[in-house]
Amino acid sequence: MTLIGKRLQARDRPILDERTGEHVRFVFYRRSGRISPDYLLQDSLKTVCTLAGLVNPNGKPTVTAHRFRHTVGTQLAERGAKLHTIMSVLGHQTPHMSMVYARISDAEVLRDYHSALGPGEMIAGPGAEAIRAGKLSCSAIDWLKSNFIKTELELGHCLRLPSEGPCECDLYLSCAKFVTTKAYADRLRDRRKLELALAGDAHNRAWPREVERHRGTAGRIEQLLADLDEPIEKDMQLVAGFVEVGGD
Repeated sequence: MTLIGKRLQARDRPILDERTGEHVRFVFYRRSGRISPDYLLQDSLKTVCTLAGLVNPNGKPTVTAHRFRHTVGTQLAERGAKLHTIMSVLGHQTPHMSMVYARISDAEVLRDYHSALGPGEMIAGPGAEAIRAGKLSCSAIDWLKSNFIKTELELGHCLRLPSEGPCECDLYLSCAKFVTTKAYADRLRDRRKLELALAGDAHNRAWPREVERHRGTAGRIEQLLADLDEPIEKDMQLVAGFVEVGGD
């Protein structure tokens, strides 16, 4: 913050950022130009690696600034970050550049796949029947196992494969490819409350179609929670647990 404050006091004119097309004032700047990444970080990192012995047989550093980017991207993917979040943090222009991190974290993706769709896991949603009936092809299962992070939605997962084209269903809660698990129970409960609040607001504004739409969505969420054997209200779960313990 101190460095940024000093830069704000300087009188140099903004220069064009080729990536964004906007005129900005860079923090690391001298002699009417940006400080190069090599001078700013890479040269110092090379010196540190040499002193620490972190070099390959050719004497080149085994740790680079670009490697740090890969580490950040991989950790974001492994912790379930959305694709657009990874794009924003790493400054990627297209989603294809960010999707590489899902492949880097295949082990984590596979773990998430088994925790959601593995044998014995409780699932719900229109797509759950296809999974229970074993209707997913081997190629579909192979793709999902290695790309499961790409299927995540706000309240579950969409099992639509790339070969099937983009999903055209606006109400994915009723889409034939949608499936959810207990891991999304809290989100489902929060979304239900929001839908009911929106239905109440629509009622006050005399918008009957909006009332019907929001109540319908709330009803679908209630059914998903029931299929997952989850209470509609979190407080109900706490009360049930208290009664069970009190009766022992």
